[in-house]
Amino acid sequence: MCGIAGIVSPNPVDPQGMARMLDALRYRGPDDEGIYTGHGATLGQRRLSIIDLAGGHQPIPNEDKSAWIVCNGEIYNYREIRKELIEKGHRFSTNSDSEVVLHLYEELGDRCVERLRGMFAFAIWDEERQRLFAARDRLGQKPFYYVQGGKELYFASEIKGLLAFDPSLAEMDTEALDQYLSLRIIASPRSMFRRIRKLPPAHTLSFDPVNGLQIARYWTLHYEPKLKGSDEELTDQLEERIIESIRLHMVSDVPVGAFMSGGLDSTLVVAMLMKHVTSEPIQTFTIGLPYSQFDEAPYARMVAERYGTRHHERIVTPSLLETLPDLLWHLDEPSDPLSICTYLIARMAREHVKVVLGGDGGDELFGGYDRYYGNRYASYYAMLPAFVRDYLIGPALRLIPDGGWYKSKAHQLKWLHKLSYMSGSARYARSLAYFYFGPDRKESLYGPAMKSSTRDFDPESSIREIFDAADAHDIVDRMLCADSFVRLPDHPVMILDRMTMANSLEARAPFMDHVVAEFSARLPARMKVRGRSLRYIQYRLAERYLPREVIERPKQGFSSALPYMLRDEYRLLFGLFLHDSQLARDGYLQQPAIDKLLAEHETGRVDNGNRLWLLLNSETWYRMFIQGETKSDLHARIAAHGRSSPVVEKSATA
Repeated sequence: MCGIAGIVSPNPVDPQGMARMLDALRYRGPDDEGIYTGHGATLGQRRLSIIDLAGGHQPIPNEDKSAWIVCNGEIYNYREIRKELIEKGHRFSTNSDSEVVLHLYEELGDRCVERLRGMFAFAIWDEERQRLFAARDRLGQKPFYYVQGGKELYFASEIKGLLAFDPSLAEMDTEALDQYLSLRIIASPRSMFRRIRKLPPAHTLSFDPVNGLQIARYWTLHYEPKLKGSDEELTDQLEERIIESIRLHMVSDVPVGAFMSGGLDSTLVVAMLMKHVTSEPIQTFTIGLPYSQFDEAPYARMVAERYGTRHHERIVTPSLLETLPDLLWHLDEPSDPLSICTYLIARMAREHVKVVLGGDGGDELFGGYDRYYGNRYASYYAMLPAFVRDYLIGPALRLIPDGGWYKSKAHQLKWLHKLSYMSGSARYARSLAYFYFGPDRKESLYGPAMKSSTRDFDPESSIREIFDAADAHDIVDRMLCADSFVRLPDHPVMILDRMTMANSLEARAPFMDHVVAEFSARLPARMKVRGRSLRYIQYRLAERYLPREVIERPKQGFSSALPYMLRDEYRLLFGLFLHDSQLARDGYLQQPAIDKLLAEHETGRVDNGNRLWLLLNSETWYRMFIQGETKSDLHARIAAHGRSSPVVEKSATA
């Protein structure tokens, strides 16, 4: 795990440029730094030492130093591949998994990615061919950002590495802002910066003087043909694959711990790990809340006690006043409150280990969100005659106030009603945008600079394209495919990478192993969503491992509690940054529309919490990355208007 960077140019490169890039990525790899400068390219790496602690220094060359690699991530099947390559005559200078990728490239060329099982973003400079070859793992666990202009290309693990090399790249992409305000994501290949692109998951990149820049997909999920078998047989087969994945994810030369939220995903990973993979108790990490209705810590503790883990628990009162500027700086782009939860548990875990397992990916593989059955229900509701919906149900729904909680029955009915007038991929894309800014709200919110630059842009097209192209017949599978390739890598997984790396911690996700994902895709849709039962097969599997209390509890999630715990902080931040919006001042948004949203929310007429959070993040991001305010500037501005509550209240170790 590390941060990588590179400069490909036929012209001499200022060595200070690479030094600035690596310094910006230092926290991703505090253990070591390496730079290779050859004819046509410079590669750099900051290393967090996990495998081959003494000998895994990067960049790494092949035998005759005609090719060099920098790699971020872990290749879990590297030992098997290494053995095959040695039998074919390849000679290794390290025991690193990254060197295996380089020799595999020598053997298979660009198809080397097809053999890799892991999470990775790597770049290989082929000196003889004057060619850069790079790739990103199948589900986008590791990031890869790049800028290409003419005969030059620059890349880095994070946007801030590229900004450190060339500050002029700090130009906002208004289409990305439009997509963020519409969907709360910024989908590949777009970033919030106009000239900076991110390599999509499951894609390779090549760059050379003859062919220029080439981007190609090397893998996708196939949902057909469906697997045959009884519920019990399919659950057995899934269990075998997850156990194998967990075993592979334990490959490390340093101790491995595990996040354990108290929800189904992370507790199931820990339970299966302790029962089948390790004979020694691992360290598990949980953060709890001083609000019993939102606190998942007791359930995590229950699983820790059953399986005898070395459990660490910390009760926290998170503070956005204290952390918002730091979160934005690490993320490089606006995101959501989930980041503070991940940041706090990562900071806690890093006090004890350098590697953790987590339960990420379960919702997108097995069907864990209400919208999956909600979209089916919208199809049934749409069968009602239009005049009934238009003249009877519609007017009745408009009488219900919009001030309730966003998951209230009233909002669910309004969501269903609106979606009934759409179908297919358009319906699914719009279902993700309901609580954000749809076309009806943008007319008053967007200023002239935003309207003119996004007139021909469709922010929902990224969702629709994957949905429509999915190798799937069932609507549930199409939704899962769109989420797996768009929302998963560009929202929760992006947050996981940035927040763990901010604390120099490597996070691994056994459910996101591509073999597990391929098997899960071909499961019949009834094994994922059955009526209102979500993640059906995962619950069947969990019954073999987890206490009934954990299985039967409703899905909660840390971030759901934040608007209630931090109500006063939200109000202060909204007022501090949105009453005098710089995005509005510069013509991108309109202040009267923002003021109306604030007033509606403050009086309780409309729950605009999600929309105001999007605006707050966009505004503070704009001030930091485009207008040049520093973290210190923002901290000082916040401190002058309010005090944050202490983060840590109580710690306990079992």
